Formats: sequence, C-alpha cells, structure tokens
Amino acid sequence: MSEHEKFSAGADARREAPGKAPRPDEPLRQDMLLRYLGAVTTVSAERAAARRPTAPEAAPTEQVGEKAAAVSGVEPAPLLVRDVMDVPAASVRGDMPFLDIARSLSREHVGSLPVVDGEGRVMGVVSESDLLAKAAVEASGYSPGPIGRLRERRLHDKARAETAEVLMTTPAVTVFPGSAVAEAAWLVSLSRLKRLPVTDQDGRLVGVVHRNALLNALIRDDTRIREEIDSRILAKDFPDARTTLEVTVRDGVVDLGGRMAEADVPRLLAQIKGIGDVTEVIDHVSRV
Repeated sequence: MSEHEKFSAGADARREAPGKAPRPDEPLRQDMLLRYLGAVTTVSAERAAARRPTAPEAAPTEQVGEKAAAVSGVEPAPLLVRDVMDVPAASVRGDMPFLDIARSLSREHVGSLPVVDGEGRVMGVVSESDLLAKAAVEASGYSPGPIGRLRERRLHDKARAETAEVLMTTPAVTVFPGSAVAEAAWLVSLSRLKRLPVTDQDGRLVGVVHRNALLNALIRDDTRIREEIDSRILAKDFPDARTTLEVTVRDGVVDLGGRMAEADVPRLLAQIKGIGDVTEVIDHVSRV
C-alpha cells in the first residue's frame, strides 16, 4: 500500500470512528464562529486597503466621501471597547504569593488575571497555566536534564517562583478603551487570548474585555439586521417601498422580493450590502 493510500485509509477510518455526541448548540456555535471570522477578515481587508496608495486619478477625498455617503447612508459610530468592557477589573499585585493567586483565580472564575504594580499599571498576566507548571514541579520534583529544551528549562525555572511578578507572562497584551471593538477582536484572534486588560494611556488598568463580549458585539442576529434595513434604509431613503418590498433575513443573507422602482434598486442593494453583518443579498425584486 502506497503512502497516499495509507493516508486515505486512515482518514476514512477517522471519519467513521464514533466520536463525541454533537452539542445541541453546535450549529449556532459554528455559525457565530464563521461570522466572527468574517468580521475579523473585514478588519484585515480594511487595514490593507488603507495602506494602499491612492491612484493619481482618484477623486479628491471630500468628493469620495460625499459619493460614499450618498450610496450607503450615514454609518453609525463604531462600537468601542469601553462600551463592552467589564469595570472594575480584578487584578493581583506583583508581590501576591502563589496560593493567594490561585484563590483569586478561583474566586473570580477566570483563567487569568492582570498583574499590577503599586500605581495600578499592568506589568503582565498570570494564568492557570503558570500556576499549573509550578504545582506540577512541586508535586513531581521533575527537573529537566542538561540537554532539555530551552523553553522547558525556562518554564521549570519560572515555576520555582513564589510571587505573581515572577510567575506572570510579560509583556501583557492590552487594549485601550477608545479602541474599536473590531480592532480588539483582531488582537484577540491573533493572540488567542480569552480576556484582554484594558488600560489608559499611562498603562493603568481600567477594565477587562472578554472574547465573548467582543464576539457578541460584532455579530447581530437576523432580526436586528432586518430592523436596520427597515428603520435606517427603507424609512429614510425609500419610504414608498416599505409597503411593496418583502425583506427576509436568514443567517446574514438578505432576500429581497416584492416590487420597487427600477431606478432605486441599485442604490438599495448597495446600502444593504454595506451593512457589516450582511453576508449576501439575493435580488428577487420586480422592477416597475
């Protein structure tokens, strides 16, 4: 049997092997994850577009802005981290002992806490992983050999520490309260963290933002998309079409039916496509 055949047979066996029963909310979880990744991808694309030089023949900035506003309408102000962060934020002092750190994590029901100095500035983050390494070394007496991997030896040396300042991971990944939620989500995605300390310009802790709060802020359900189409687009720009159009939204896909003046359809489609959570617009509108 060739290597390719062995790989294919193994893949088939893995697919047929019984696994864990699917979670009842698995379809919803996967849908939210896909839409979250879509939002992160949008931020990435906008960053790349902002870095591209403007062509010499491009219209002046003021004119471009006016044309964009005419097509998509006035966009709402972006949601900021301060709108979704938790205040006050729990933290530990740099001189807090190992056992007290463990108790703090348990009391707050979190996997990590920011470590602050005497003036409240964030020095790093101490997590359950940091404490587990110390507990494992103390319980087993394990010591890496002379040719052990460098990372393993560093982890062992850190595990011998007694206070948060030495146990913590540094530098901490932080975000400002005035940062856009989409930017914070991008940062969380890159760092694979569950919580981010929020600091002021001087590095002092002012709050903490959770990954699920960012996710929920980025993703609106179909009902809210439908409401935005009706209140922000149809009511303001196409009032006569509110009684002749049929709008349905499912999993971010907008399906338009009914009747509408032919000249207005392209502008309507452009405005709906400009809604951040809309993934597709299906045009079944009859032109009149």
